[in-house]
Amino acid sequence: QVRLVESGGGLVQAGGSLRLSCAASGTISSIKTMGWYRQPPGKQREFVALVTGGGSTSYVDSVNGRFTISIDTAKNMVYLQMNSLKPEDTAVYYCNAAINALIGSYIKTTDYWGQGTQVTVSV
Repeated sequence: QVRLVESGGGLVQAGGSLRLSCAASGTISSIKTMGWYRQPPGKQREFVALVTGGGSTSYVDSVNGRFTISIDTAKNMVYLQMNSLKPEDTAVYYCNAAINALIGSYIKTTDYWGQGTQVTVSV
C-alpha cells in the first residue's frame, strides 16, 4: 500500500507563487508517473501536470509556462512550482501517482491519490 501526502497549498494574491509538494510512502519499487490534478469549485477534476520516473513532463495548456513539475525519485516526492497564479487556478489540488511494486516475480502498477490541498488565488 502507498500513501500520498500533499502540502504547500494556501491563499495567495494573483500574480503570486506557491509550491506544492507530495510525498509518497509505503511499498514502492519504482515510480512510473507522478502528477497533479485539480478540482475547481463546482467543476470536475482536471489534469494539470505529469512527470515520469525518467523526468519527462507534460502540462495542460492553461498552465504551460507558469507551472513547473519536478520529481525526486530518491525521496519519492513530486513538486509543483506555480508562478503567475490567476484566480482561475483556485482549486483543490490532488497528487496522483502510478507506483510499481514487485509482487513475487512480477511488477504490479497501482494508481494512488492524495487527500488534496486547497489553493486559493485572490484578485
